[in-house]
Amino acid sequence: MKATGIVRRIDDLGRVVIPKEIRRTMRIREGDPLEIYTDTDGEVIFKKYSPIGELGPYTKQYVDVLNRTSGLAVIICDRDHVIAVSGMPKKEIMGKRISPMVESYMERRASFVYGTDRDELVVSEEMPVKIAVMSPIIGGGDVMGAVMLLCGEKATAPGQTDIKLTQVAAGFLGKQMEE
Repeated sequence: MKATGIVRRIDDLGRVVIPKEIRRTMRIREGDPLEIYTDTDGEVIFKKYSPIGELGPYTKQYVDVLNRTSGLAVIICDRDHVIAVSGMPKKEIMGKRISPMVESYMERRASFVYGTDRDELVVSEEMPVKIAVMSPIIGGGDVMGAVMLLCGEKATAPGQTDIKLTQVAAGFLGKQMEE
């Protein structure tokens, strides 16, 4: 654990303000759920909660099926990090923070299709792999993450089938979040 040197007091209602610098760095937004852990040493740890992370087995199976069907590498992410990957080495991309552009598309609830949008999206600034098509996962009215098919060796516009595959996968995962 990294010390920040920031000290906050608990108010009379038991609240603690998380400093703006930490919220910005950790991409904690208003309304984001946080898990609270305690340690035997008296530590209290706040961790961003990823509802889509609870669907671990579904996401792993879904990326494998989408990869076999489309022939393209597939990624599922929550609102911050890559949580499932198929069709490329997992060590390279698993857990990487998504790029600000991908985050922006998700916040706008917008899909992305390479070749039809002016932007070129990459999954992560740490791993600049181009996205062919991306559909946001929306469950219970909230954006939970996204399903992405990645560009192959030659970046070409995806076909209608690829676009529909990501839309169906995102819709299915969003529905699973509601149940």
